[in-house]
Amino acid sequence: MHPRSDDSLLEEAERHGLYSRRNERDACGVGFVVNIKGKRSHDLIEQALLILRNLNHRGAVGADPLYGDGAGILIQIPDTYYREQLHQQQVKLPPPGEYGVGTVFLPREHASRLACEQELERSVRTEGQVVLGWRDVPVERDMPMSPRVREREPVIRQIFIGRGADIMVPDALERKLYVIRKAASHKIQALKLKHGREYFVPSMSTRTVVYKGLLLADQVGRYYRDLADPRVESAIALVHQRFSTNTFPSWELAHPYRMVAHNGEINTVKGNFNWMRAREGVMSSPVLREDLRKLYPLIYEGQSDTACFDNALELLVMAGYPLAHAMMLMIPEAWEQHTLMDENRRAFYEYHASMMEPWDGPAAIAFTDGVRIGATLDRNGLRPARYVITDNDIVVMASEVGVLPIPESSIVKKWRLQPGKMFLIDTEQGRIIDDAELKTQLAASKPYKEWIRRIRVRLDELPALTPDPSLTAVGEGSSSSPVPLAGEGPGVREPALLDLQQAFGYTQEDLRLLMQPMAADGEEAVGSMGNDSALPVLSDRDKVLYAYFKQLFAQVTNPPIDPIREQLVMPSLICWTSTTSTRRCGWRSRSRSWTTKTWPRSARSTPTHPASSAHSTWIFATRSRGARRAWRRAWRRCARRRSTRCTPATTSWWSAIAGWTPITWRSLRCWPPARCTSI
Repeated sequence: MHPRSDDSLLEEAERHGLYSRRNERDACGVGFVVNIKGKRSHDLIEQALLILRNLNHRGAVGADPLYGDGAGILIQIPDTYYREQLHQQQVKLPPPGEYGVGTVFLPREHASRLACEQELERSVRTEGQVVLGWRDVPVERDMPMSPRVREREPVIRQIFIGRGADIMVPDALERKLYVIRKAASHKIQALKLKHGREYFVPSMSTRTVVYKGLLLADQVGRYYRDLADPRVESAIALVHQRFSTNTFPSWELAHPYRMVAHNGEINTVKGNFNWMRAREGVMSSPVLREDLRKLYPLIYEGQSDTACFDNALELLVMAGYPLAHAMMLMIPEAWEQHTLMDENRRAFYEYHASMMEPWDGPAAIAFTDGVRIGATLDRNGLRPARYVITDNDIVVMASEVGVLPIPESSIVKKWRLQPGKMFLIDTEQGRIIDDAELKTQLAASKPYKEWIRRIRVRLDELPALTPDPSLTAVGEGSSSSPVPLAGEGPGVREPALLDLQQAFGYTQEDLRLLMQPMAADGEEAVGSMGNDSALPVLSDRDKVLYAYFKQLFAQVTNPPIDPIREQLVMPSLICWTSTTSTRRCGWRSRSRSWTTKTWPRSARSTPTHPASSAHSTWIFATRSRGARRAWRRAWRRCARRRSTRCTPATTSWWSAIAGWTPITWRSLRCWPPARCTSI
């Protein structure tokens, strides 16, 4: 009886609900080395491989010491080396920047591999580009390797693609290669080949190439023979050693990805994935134009958190955003409670908050487009990232210090990345751009402050509204006298405390185990026992809305965060609702617990403005009696409209105690959504 492969075991576990690819997380070692002046050398690649070997302890192995979680390296395209290699096949490469290289993982089964190659070539020609040739990537077959890794080893080939007559600049070819890769992947998945899931494209670019796999840190340089050739030179090298948490390792999930390498977790990835999927079909781009439709789905379901992040970052960069701008949009620093922040920078973050939700979680992310390379930390700074600058124009960044033996006399500066900060090395300009300069320049590039001032509507500046007669009940025996709603009007008795507690879903355990210790001792109750009560969806008792949702905690040892004491780095969870107008759902509330932001129709004339609909509104509500009443009114009014299908949604929520008042975050989402995103 033959042992079953990992892939078949995973597929069976997934069918029975025992495993989900959505839960893929990474907690790893990441680092890069770069020559500030852009001078290429093979020594720099050797230094990067040494960094990778020194990060070996940040990876993991199973019972088989040769079966790790994956490792890899990203470098600039070694034009001289590839040119000589292709010359042996009678293929002449165009000048640098006029061709791209795609590294492709292909199925080992011959028929499936041939179908994938033909579909990829067909996509290249459909997009008007030229297939120059293929090259088998030389690998070390005799290297000691785990049998479980060997049986999943793909066929690794490189495709060389020349520019067509309609491409004039390297950036246009870079975008076209992006479209080719996405379109070919969609078509290959649609073929439903038996081994189609083994097809994967680690990189396809005019600037960078990725060598990665289900390898140990010290195996990468030996497995890929290209990396040992002295003709392979680069000025940028990004390395990564993966430690997968709550996941199963695979060749395609190894890092680096096409633009990033990541240490940490994106804990909001499910929400980010859903919002990106919701925007498909309603986005527009003056850069990608009609090619944008060929990219859907933008993110495949079941990828790891880093893979999803990389897909979203790619989209923004290919749509015309500068790399640093896109990173600030996806991982903003803590700005909402930062009273000392420059007003222009605050306006930058506030404006972009309506375009994309933060990809939040403990993260140290290194990113590159082949010309610029940098790193950033999440707003809490829960992952380490330290860097060293030497007197020979070398910058080394890694998850820890000491990854390269650099004499102290050669070090010009050593420091660490701070929470929410970013630093960037631009090899084209030949200099380091620090966080302050970078963000000041981007924040001043557009009049974000003026845009916010013109389009923001504050609730406390609105005139008082009279009650809507349609939202009141009419008493018996009277055809015109409305009966005030509960809690309104003169002479209305305030409900008893017990009634309020029951209405808000308080339990004896809440009072005895949570609130009583807080009131008596001034301490927060801490416990480790599980909750053995019935799930709300299966219970025959009434439950509050937020009992139906559970917060997903990180799978690694992150310190707990108090959203009250650490409010500087905790964002206000503002829910974005896509409605064509605030009048569409027609809520009328006198409660000050609501805050709305409305993009007016006049903003549609701004090409870069995120709202292309008449109005799109943010809603923020605390769960006070007034807010709850207003929310229900809004719901009833919205539900009356036959042309609009409305669903209550909780996109993000937090439960806390603030002045003895439970707080939740809610939104009212009305469908169909407005066209709210323009990239």
